[in-house]
Amino acid sequence: MLPAIFYRRPNRLLFLPLPFSPLKFFVKFHSFLQNNAHFIEPSNPNSTLPEFDQSTVCETLSSYSNDYKRAFEFFNWVQNNCGFKHNTETFNRMIDILGKFFEFDQSWELIQIMQKQQLSRPDHSTFRIIFKRYVSAHLVKEAIDTFDKLDQFNLKDETSFCNLMDALCEYKHVVEAQELWDNQKSCVRIGGETKIYNMILRGWSKLGWWGKCREFWEQMDREEGVSKDVVSYSIYMDIQCKCGKPWKAVKLYKEMKRKRIRLDVVAYNTAIHAIGLSEGVDFSIRLYKEMMESGCKPNVATYNVIIKLLCENGRMKEAIDMLREMHRKACHPNVITYNCFFRSLVKPNEILRLFEKMIESGVRPGLDTYVMLMRKFGKWGFLRPLFIVWDKMEQLGCSPDESAYNALIDALVEKGMLDMAKKYDEEMLAKGLSAKPRVELGTKDANRESGDVHL
Repeated sequence: MLPAIFYRRPNRLLFLPLPFSPLKFFVKFHSFLQNNAHFIEPSNPNSTLPEFDQSTVCETLSSYSNDYKRAFEFFNWVQNNCGFKHNTETFNRMIDILGKFFEFDQSWELIQIMQKQQLSRPDHSTFRIIFKRYVSAHLVKEAIDTFDKLDQFNLKDETSFCNLMDALCEYKHVVEAQELWDNQKSCVRIGGETKIYNMILRGWSKLGWWGKCREFWEQMDREEGVSKDVVSYSIYMDIQCKCGKPWKAVKLYKEMKRKRIRLDVVAYNTAIHAIGLSEGVDFSIRLYKEMMESGCKPNVATYNVIIKLLCENGRMKEAIDMLREMHRKACHPNVITYNCFFRSLVKPNEILRLFEKMIESGVRPGLDTYVMLMRKFGKWGFLRPLFIVWDKMEQLGCSPDESAYNALIDALVEKGMLDMAKKYDEEMLAKGLSAKPRVELGTKDANRESGDVHL
C-alpha cells in the first residue's frame, strides 16, 4: 500500500501516491504549507494518507517551532485525519511551541486532555517545559504557582522543584531562585544540596554578576551539607573564563587535581578552553592528549573547543586535520563544529561548499547557522549565496524566525530592493513575528507613533 503526498498546482489539487519517507514527507509537507493556508483532506476519499510514527510527528512539529498556528494545525490534522495517537512526547513538543508564543491557556488545555488519557499523562518533562516557558516570559509567579499545584498530578517532588530552580536560574531570575530556596529548603527534601547551589552559581554566571559569583563560591564553603564537586568547579572555571581571567580557571583545574577530584569530560573541556585562552591552543592540544591518557574519552564538545581555538588563530589547516581526526575516532561533528569554520571562513564559495558537505553528511543546520550565514553574506553584499541559504532553509523544513527574516530584509534594503523587502516584511508580520521598524519601508516604531514612553 502506498501512502500519498498532496500539494497544490494552480487551479487544481493533486494527490499523488509516493514511496513514504518520514524526512522527505515533512520537507514536502512544508512545501505544501507554503501554498495552502489550511490543512485539507484528499480529493479522493479512497486514497490512503501516510502512517506517521512518533519521531516523524515530533520532527515535523519542530520544523514549525516558529509558526505555532501551522504547528497546531498539523498536530490536530495528524490526529483527526491520519488516526495518529499523540503520546506524552508529542504533546510536550506542541506545548513547548505554544509556550514560546505565550499561548499558555491553550497549553493548559492540552495538559488537561493529557491527564484524561492513559498513554499521554503529563510527566516531569511536561512541567519542566511549562516552567521554562513561564520564566522565559518573566512570569515567575505563574511558574511558582504551577509548582504549588503539582499535587493534583502527583508530581510535586524533588525533581519538579529542581526543574523549577533550573528554569529560574537559566533565564536570569536567580534572585527569585535564591529567595525560593531560602524559603523552601527546610521543607523540600533534596538528595544533595550541592546540586541546588550549583544551579544558583550558574544562575549568577548567566547574569554576569562576577562579584556575586565569587561571593557565592566562597559561601558554598561555609554552608553545611554543601561539598563542591566536579560540577561546581566546572561552572566556576567557566565563570573565570567569561570574566576574562582564564588563568584563574587553570588554577582551579590544578586545585581539582591536587584534591584528587575525578575530572569528567565537561571539566576537561572547560580546562582545555581556559588553558587555550591563557596560554595558547598548543597547550590545549597538550591537555587534550593528557585527557585521553587519563582514560577520559573526548566528546564532540572537546573537539569543538580545539577547532574553535584553531580557527580563531587562523590555523585552518590544523582545524581541518582535527575534523578528520573526529571522523577517524567515530566522533561525528555537529552543527557547532561547522559553525566554528563558518565564522572564520571569508570566501563565499568555500562557505557554501562546506555548507553543502555538512548537509550531505546528515548534519542539519540550526536557525543560528542560517542567520549567521545570511548576515555574513548580507554584510558582504552577496545576495545570491544569501538566497541559496534561505532556499535551503525552506527546503529542509526549517521555519524562519524573526532573526532570519530581519537578516534577509536588511540585506535587501541595503541593496535597494525595497519591493521585495516589503514582501518579506509583510510575510513576517502575517506569521505574528515582530519586524524591525525601517524608515526605508515606511514602517515606524508603533510605540513612538502612539506617544508611549518606555520607563
